[in-house]
Amino acid sequence: MAECNHNCESCGENCGERKPESFICKPHEGSRIGKVIAVVSGKGGVGKSLVTALCAVASERMGYRTAVLDADVTGPSVPKMFGISEKAVGNELGLFPVISRGGVRVMSLNLLLDEETSPVVWRGPVISGAVKQFWTDVVWDDVDYMFIDMPPGTGDVPLTVFQSIPVDGIVIVTSPQELVSMIVEKAVNMAKMMKVPVLGLVENMSWVTCPDCGKKLYVFGESGFESTAKRLGITPIMQIPVQPEIARLADEGSIENVAAVDLTPLEKMIANLGQSRKKQK
Repeated sequence: MAECNHNCESCGENCGERKPESFICKPHEGSRIGKVIAVVSGKGGVGKSLVTALCAVASERMGYRTAVLDADVTGPSVPKMFGISEKAVGNELGLFPVISRGGVRVMSLNLLLDEETSPVVWRGPVISGAVKQFWTDVVWDDVDYMFIDMPPGTGDVPLTVFQSIPVDGIVIVTSPQELVSMIVEKAVNMAKMMKVPVLGLVENMSWVTCPDCGKKLYVFGESGFESTAKRLGITPIMQIPVQPEIARLADEGSIENVAAVDLTPLEKMIANLGQSRKKQK
């Protein structure tokens, strides 16, 4: 073997000093993005997009400049929850996110389609490429916290996000069913494989409050929230009950007005991430 010159780009040897290639992409030159949090779920229908929106609302209320990158290309729902109907525009500099009434910057494929109900019939690599462009080609400007609404599962798009975007941590969303706790473990294991920290677990649809007696009704079965979090060694962030008020605000595009759920646990999670970053400097 020839003497090593420590320039791996011109070397064909597979030696111990060779550093793994990084696929992390730089954001648009007009973007300055602080922390990036991905919101994931092992399966669909557990309220991942709702939790993404609530995280953004919590960040917004704390006074941070907040953005949402909607990576759920085939099932985008973030613009509707924030009451955004206008289309994203661009110029020679790049593409610009649409800003909600509360100031949250949002980019979603639905903001680029002529009709928001048009299906996106694309193969995985094309979808992954679009998500990467939301990071590299969108002029996000100054953002303190960006939340990425991920598609469910552990397929092409999550892999692209974890490899291309410097994600600071993930929030895993689940619901009370026993099957889902098994799927949560898959999401945790993928995070470990990609060396992305798990910030914690959020359980949606935990219970319904009886309007007559006020008793909690566990319509999806008794929760395994605490035990699942403990078994997997992750932080239990919060449980969200079934609240008609939340559903109504999401449908009306007024999620930023939500008051039916206490967002303090999400605020603490966001604040703790900021503190941990400062300690690492």
